[in-house]
Amino acid sequence: MIDVALLKEICELPGAPGFEKKIRDFIVEKAGKLVDEISIDNIGNVTAIKRGVRNPDSKRVMVAAHMDEIGFIVTHIDDNGFIRFHTLGGFDPKTLTAQRVIIHGKEKDMMGVMGTKPIHVMTTEEKSKLPKITDYFIDLGMDKAEVEKWIQVGDPITRERDLVEMGNCVNCKSIDNRISVFILLEALRTLEAPAYDVYATFTVQEEVGIRGAQVSAHTIDPDFGIALDTTIAFDLPGAAAHEKITELGKGTAIKIMDSSAICDYRMVAFMKETATKNNIPFQTEILTAGGTDTAGVQRMGRRGAIAGAISIPTRHLHQVIEMANKSDVLASIQLLKASLEEIDRFDWSH
Repeated sequence: MIDVALLKEICELPGAPGFEKKIRDFIVEKAGKLVDEISIDNIGNVTAIKRGVRNPDSKRVMVAAHMDEIGFIVTHIDDNGFIRFHTLGGFDPKTLTAQRVIIHGKEKDMMGVMGTKPIHVMTTEEKSKLPKITDYFIDLGMDKAEVEKWIQVGDPITRERDLVEMGNCVNCKSIDNRISVFILLEALRTLEAPAYDVYATFTVQEEVGIRGAQVSAHTIDPDFGIALDTTIAFDLPGAAAHEKITELGKGTAIKIMDSSAICDYRMVAFMKETATKNNIPFQTEILTAGGTDTAGVQRMGRRGAIAGAISIPTRHLHQVIEMANKSDVLASIQLLKASLEEIDRFDWSH
């Protein structure tokens, strides 16, 4: 159904915000074979251009998928070799308990574990409180002198977790947003006749403030924008119907709004029409908390863009057990491809 082996490679490569080189190199290698032009800007975004076949007015469609993942950065090495860190992106502190991480050091990667005060020696009051990020440290099993041979302040840290298949789902760290990197690459691979010039943009530093997309949109100045990102699937025990946002296995999601962007009503209508015409299962998404590259694509071009987003329903977001349904992923690839091929056939004047 989908190329799980390729998705596994994409998800497991490291790429904390500001430290995306390894995943960027992989993207350049793969995307460069599928497009007419490819470039990297000063902040690290990759832009892969596929020229349109019906484009007398030189219109531009920017498709944005961020390549960075939530991670950490080393801030201190104490006298006993334990590492303190700062987060790069949003974390629920309790999800750090009992996790392995990888510190990307001077010459090689080093495995560490997230440690905190053992429950056996906590006071009753401490046991009743939710953990804080500052309660955690990273233990490499080495003393300070040995740690400092390999690690220094400023080194990035990513989470350690392999991709596995579970039922009709894939489960891994960094499904957010490597699933969209995969979708964009697969759409480029099958896209033969885009209507307008497609600027497939793999952006950086989304998890710390949509930074890469802002630079790319300002540079590209697109007429149309499509962001690709995960969204919450709260189809879990105890969730009320109005809380679910999206559900796994119900198709790709067409964004109506999130906390940073209200999608252009014309783009929403176009995507719905395109999905219906091509028998692509879809659901709609309203995300009242959490933003995506949609905002940067929509607002940072000189004239603004008619923008929307294709969202991939995902359970357990910002954990190491993020889960997406393979049929939803396939529907997302199909909707993106169809949208890029048919975007000139819609009446955008209304």
